[in-house]
Amino acid sequence: MKTHAFKIYKTGAPSVMKWEEVELGKPERGEVLLRHTAIGFNMVETYFRSGLYPLPSLPSGIGGEGAGVIEAVGRGVKGLKAGDRVCYAGGPMGSYAEARLIPAAGLIKLPSHVDEQTAAASLLKGTTVQFLFNEVHKLKKGETIVFHAAAGGVGLIACQWAKAVGATVIGTVSTPEKALIAKRHGCKHPIVVKKNQDLTDAVMRITKGAGVDVVYDSIGKDLWRSSMDSVRRRGLVVNFGSASGTPPLFDLALEGNKKSAYFTRAAGNNYMTSPDVRNAAARHLFRMMKSGAIKVHAGQTYPLREAAKAHRDAAARKTTGSTLLIP
Repeated sequence: MKTHAFKIYKTGAPSVMKWEEVELGKPERGEVLLRHTAIGFNMVETYFRSGLYPLPSLPSGIGGEGAGVIEAVGRGVKGLKAGDRVCYAGGPMGSYAEARLIPAAGLIKLPSHVDEQTAAASLLKGTTVQFLFNEVHKLKKGETIVFHAAAGGVGLIACQWAKAVGATVIGTVSTPEKALIAKRHGCKHPIVVKKNQDLTDAVMRITKGAGVDVVYDSIGKDLWRSSMDSVRRRGLVVNFGSASGTPPLFDLALEGNKKSAYFTRAAGNNYMTSPDVRNAAARHLFRMMKSGAIKVHAGQTYPLREAAKAHRDAAARKTTGSTLLIP
C-alpha cells in the first residue's frame, strides 16, 4: 500500500524533515501493519532531528509514539488481530507516518476506557513519570520535589501523579499562564522562571531553607545550577532531558562536599528494558487514569504534515501539556 511519512536525510532545523510517499509491503513475521489515528510528539524528537542526540543511521524516520488500528498481522503474531486498537512508545523510529510496519512485541492493547488520542498523548510521557516516581526514586507522601517544565506534557502528568501520592510539587514554568495550568493540575507552587534565572531563593523560601527531596530536571543547561542548589542535603538530582542543552560538566568533589547529594541521568531505555516492563508501566498509568487521579491534557494538535511547526512551537516554549499530530 502507498502511504506518507517523514524522512530525515541530515540533521538540523525542522525543515530537514521531508514528507514523502512510501510503499509498504505486507507485514513480515512478528510484524503488524498499523494505521495511525494519533501520533504523540515528544521533545526528544527535536533532539534527534537537530543532532543533539545521534540517530542510529541516516536516512531515518522520526518519532517513537503513536496509536491506531491494526490493519493486518504477520505470521507468528499472537494476541493481536486486525481491528485491534493499540498504542506504543519506544521501539523503531518512524511514528511520523500515516501508517507503518512495526514489530508486534512493542504494541500495547488499549483498554476500553482509553481512546487513541489520549493514549498517544500520554503513553511515553506517563510511563516516563511512572519510572521517575517508582524506579528512579520511590516518591512518598510528605516529600517535596522540584519538577521543571511543570506545564508540559510530562510535567502535567507528574504534578497530578505526585499530588495523588501525597507529595508537594514546586514546578517551574515560563509564563504566568502556564503557572495557572500547572496549578490546576496539582502543582502547589508554580514558579515562573526565565533563562538562566536562579530559582534557589524561591525554593529555599518555600522549604524553609531545607531544600527539596528530589529535583527532576528535563531542561539541562539553563537551570542546572539552580537544580543543584535547590536539593536538600543528601537529596537527589535527576536529569532526564536536555531542552536547553546538556548539563555542564561539574566538579564532583566540589559539588559533593556541599550537600553529598546524589545525581543520576535517568535514560528511559535503561528503565523501559523490555515489552513486559513497558506493559506493566502502561497498566499502572492506565489505572491512574481510570481512577481519575490523572487527566491527560492535550494542549494542541497539528495535522501530521505540519510536524515542523510543532517542533518550532515546542522549541519556542509556546506549547502546554501534550502535543498530538493527527494524520
